[in-house]
Amino acid sequence: NNEKSVPQLLIRDLKFEKKSLAKLMFSPDQENHPSKAPVKYGELIVLGYNGSLPNGDRGRRKSRFALFKRPKANGVKPSTVHIACTPQAAKAISNKDQHSISYTLSRAQTVVVEYTHDSNTDMFQIGRSTESPIDFVVTDTVPGSQSNSDTQSVQSTISRFACRIICERNPPFTARIYAAGFDSSKNIFLGEKAAKWKTSDGQMDGLTTNGVLVMHPRNGFTEDSKPGVWREISVCGNVFSLRETRSAQQRGKMVENETNQLQDGSLIDLCGATLLWRTAEGLARTPTVKHLEALRQEINAARPQCPVGFNTLAFPSMKRKDVVDEKQPWVYLNCGHVHGYHNWGNKEERDGKDRECPMCRSVGPYVPLWLGCEAGFYVDAGPPTHAFSPCGHVCSEKTTAYWSQIPLPHGTHTFHAACPFCAHQLAGEQGYIRLIFQGPLD
Repeated sequence: NNEKSVPQLLIRDLKFEKKSLAKLMFSPDQENHPSKAPVKYGELIVLGYNGSLPNGDRGRRKSRFALFKRPKANGVKPSTVHIACTPQAAKAISNKDQHSISYTLSRAQTVVVEYTHDSNTDMFQIGRSTESPIDFVVTDTVPGSQSNSDTQSVQSTISRFACRIICERNPPFTARIYAAGFDSSKNIFLGEKAAKWKTSDGQMDGLTTNGVLVMHPRNGFTEDSKPGVWREISVCGNVFSLRETRSAQQRGKMVENETNQLQDGSLIDLCGATLLWRTAEGLARTPTVKHLEALRQEINAARPQCPVGFNTLAFPSMKRKDVVDEKQPWVYLNCGHVHGYHNWGNKEERDGKDRECPMCRSVGPYVPLWLGCEAGFYVDAGPPTHAFSPCGHVCSEKTTAYWSQIPLPHGTHTFHAACPFCAHQLAGEQGYIRLIFQGPLD
């Protein structure tokens, strides 16, 4: 009834607007609108880097990788299964223009599963190889390393073609993870030694040498998040309990009621690097770098002081996140008292590592404080009031509490909590400490 009071022309325009909006949202040829912002499925962020790789992000090698809807679908799905009697016959079946997975059962038998084009999905591949099928090149994370020269000496345990993520091109843009990626000849090859088996419906499945582990947090990636259980994902995307060690021949038990679908905050471990998956919606709720910069300026504006030298302290700008500045705040990790750098209480016999806090006399490590600049690791937008121990990376209380509870895979069979900004193993009773700043005396 209200329509009568509005000019008819305007109503017609509004209706037209609605129609064209719907058209824009659902038009199948939306790839032809280059002006439209591409659909973002989510981002992968490598743990251990505080906003960028030590020598800077370059090309496909960077600390975070955004997955956007591709101009043209490149997903694949399984189709024909061939049983070949010799590896040579298997090679002949798997031609270079078709994706396939070869399962070598014995010298006498190989099963080849051909994959066909899937126009409804986009595929993204992750691994150590720099060959063109890999979209995101990931190298081993060395805790606290400041340059790539520190990392090159290590024999890598990350697979060259470690895993693939398949995203639905239509809402809700579901992302699923699978172990192993296709190589330059569009093949995944599971040799005799790899764990593999026939499934109940007659299909083949297997695990990669060091495996792809996934952990979905409970309650999403929010301030109420709790760690989930680590699982292993197979080549076909099935979910298993962990093997006894990373490369054991015996697979774990299949977990029927869980899926390979990634959710906001899922962790993916490639045995040498751990990635955090953030959905586009999750990132929209996360503090931005601008917000973190505002929090830094707010702390500095309060003019915290060193209780010994009475000099004003200030967190250096995010760009200077590796060089200790003369105004840099330092902290005694046992008590949380924040000071400027000074030589007080440096007892020779304590080999310079442990220091006595001038405020409360507690003895412990004394380290510079650094702001956590990678916004994707924050579970809330709270102020930077807590620091991880022993590295001194500062972020919100809820963020330190969350990461200190997460057992991250380390080596082939151990787990420990680590700082997400530098990958250092956490120490002390809870792995983090509340900071006690002294305000200006005037």
